[in-house]
Amino acid sequence: MTPSAASSGAGAPGLDIPAVTVAPGGTATTSVTVRNDSDIVEAYSLEIVGDCAPWATAQPPRVSLYPGTSETVTILLEPPRSPEVRAGEVPLGVRVLPTEHPESVRVLETTVRVEEFRELHTELVPRRRRGWLRGRYRLAVRNQGNCPVRVGFTPGQAGEELAFAFNPAQSALEPGESAEAGLRVRTGRPVWFGAPVVWPFTVDTAETGDEEAEGRQEAARQDMTAVRTPLDAEFVQIPIFPKWLLAVLAALLALLLAWFALVRPAVRSAAEEAATEAVQPRPTPPGEDGGQGTDTGSGDGSDTRPGGQGTDAPPGSAGDGTSAGGDAGTGGGTAAGAGRQSSATIDLETSDGESGTGTYQVPENSVFGVTDIVVANFQGDEGVLTISFGERKITTIALETFRNQDYHWVTPIEIPENDTVTVEVTCEKPGTPATGRRAQNCHEVLNVSGVLSRTTR
Repeated sequence: MTPSAASSGAGAPGLDIPAVTVAPGGTATTSVTVRNDSDIVEAYSLEIVGDCAPWATAQPPRVSLYPGTSETVTILLEPPRSPEVRAGEVPLGVRVLPTEHPESVRVLETTVRVEEFRELHTELVPRRRRGWLRGRYRLAVRNQGNCPVRVGFTPGQAGEELAFAFNPAQSALEPGESAEAGLRVRTGRPVWFGAPVVWPFTVDTAETGDEEAEGRQEAARQDMTAVRTPLDAEFVQIPIFPKWLLAVLAALLALLLAWFALVRPAVRSAAEEAATEAVQPRPTPPGEDGGQGTDTGSGDGSDTRPGGQGTDAPPGSAGDGTSAGGDAGTGGGTAAGAGRQSSATIDLETSDGESGTGTYQVPENSVFGVTDIVVANFQGDEGVLTISFGERKITTIALETFRNQDYHWVTPIEIPENDTVTVEVTCEKPGTPATGRRAQNCHEVLNVSGVLSRTTR
């Protein structure tokens, strides 16, 4: 660059500095010649003013001149390669201040044209994404140049398996400004089984715009500092079903085949045999055809007395209310086929530490043939429960050993008229029902069922 000259002196006219061009990151110089036209020794201070002051210096910044002498001062311009130094024309001023005659200060002006430079910084995160069909990435772009640009994004892939979508597709950036864009990568079809598939691709960031911008872009390509390497990234497409699922499905299929081939026929055969055995008629043992007596000392209710009805009794022998050789009111006195199913419930509550009794009395002119009893200790009480049929004690149970207990007889236990089914409970400790709060009293329920038959007189 050819230095330009100017002169300054007390009372003498000065020349402005011609325009100068400088590239960011480079160096340019110009010069100013200071002449002392006064009749005394004068010292001159040179100071850079204007927007160029941060990166322009005068060398030397101070000169002393005898009358009629001059000296050339170099102006050094070193603009940094930074977005802070915008491209275009920047005013430059050099103030020459005489020490002895400060009123004769002069300011020499010129214009410095800062050349354009382009530099884009792009970051893609993450560089590796996993997914079944699509992956999302984030692009961060910063304009590190000194002029406004409009940038666009160009994806690259060796094949055509991926589809790319940018949001937004373009961004306008001022010097030093940053912007973000979303990138969505999608595959055409899923991978059902097997190993993950890796799809590499690249993303390039470039300027977009009119023909003038394209010309500037071509100039930027010639600048080696503006060359950008495309960003490398990967999309890892994982299979829908993992590899171990194939082994599990194969094992399940083998078990299913084994079931239909081996286990199911055996289960069906066993079920058919059980059903056939259940529907076959059972022979009635002698003495159990309804002619049994009511010996209260027997636990199963069968008649062991000589007067009990035998199996050879005629079908109509019970029609008059008595059996051959039997007593009225006994098992032999029950009209055959005249009974009906009946049940009674005894609900007994007993205070803590006390004993209580609940009864059911057989109606007059009736005989109750008991076949089933069910005892419910739904609170989980602790104590002792005794069940009696008349004077016969049937069973004594510790309450803490059960919640529900049932007894069944093939041969009914007959209870004559006005006799009772008695439940006696000694409450040692009330239990805790489903509500979660301990009960105040013991509470048991007895259900007795069987055949209630009318007796004849």
